Amino acid sequence: MSLIVECRDLTKCYTNGRPAVANLNLTLESGRIIGLLGPNGSGKTTLIKMINGLLIPTSGEVLIEGQKPGTQSKAIISYLPERTYLEAQRTVEDIINFFDDFYEDFRPERAYDMIASLGIEKNARLKTLSKGTKEKIQLILVMSRDARLFILDEPIAGVDPAARDYIIRTIISNYNPDASVLICTHLISDVENILDDVIFLRSGNVVLRAGVDEIREKVGKTVDQYFREVFAC
Repeated sequence: MSLIVECRDLTKCYTNGRPAVANLNLTLESGRIIGLLGPNGSGKTTLIKMINGLLIPTSGEVLIEGQKPGTQSKAIISYLPERTYLEAQRTVEDIINFFDDFYEDFRPERAYDMIASLGIEKNARLKTLSKGTKEKIQLILVMSRDARLFILDEPIAGVDPAARDYIIRTIISNYNPDASVLICTHLISDVENILDDVIFLRSGNVVLRAGVDEIREKVGKTVDQYFREVFAC
């Protein structure tokens, strides 16, 4: 395994002065599927945005393969935000062409194969598709890159169970085993069977970093059960 992400004393404060992430130290290695878990307001999305270079830390630093977030890191990371950013007027083919032009590691043939498997016409406009279908298309675009790190923010929120199953299958069947996947989700029971490790965040701090098998063996609980115990009010 090689080191992909390193956070050193990473802190982010917003205008109220309270840190969303506070003196966080964390590393992410290659070849792992990692669950980033925590209650609302725990700092998950703030951390993800700093890794992606979308937010500047107040102090400390985040390094992507030894470099600060920038042009080089965008070529390494494939990011699925919580909310869609795809233009409703665009066709599926338009969006695939855009990704193909923008990312050197994008594999359009992979995207078209997955689109075809769903029975989606490439000339269909996004505004004519259901929310679940648009979620699937956005994930397909992200997973059609040969990235080193895939960051997925709430990839299964707001879709029906069948769509969740498709999304999970897409994640595990389309990433390079030498890469890593960081999944931020509240639906722990739906994803824990594909996770290697979990990170629990509270108030911008890591309160637990452990392997899923370690939790099951030492604690005798599922990740979902243990999460509910750790964060019980």
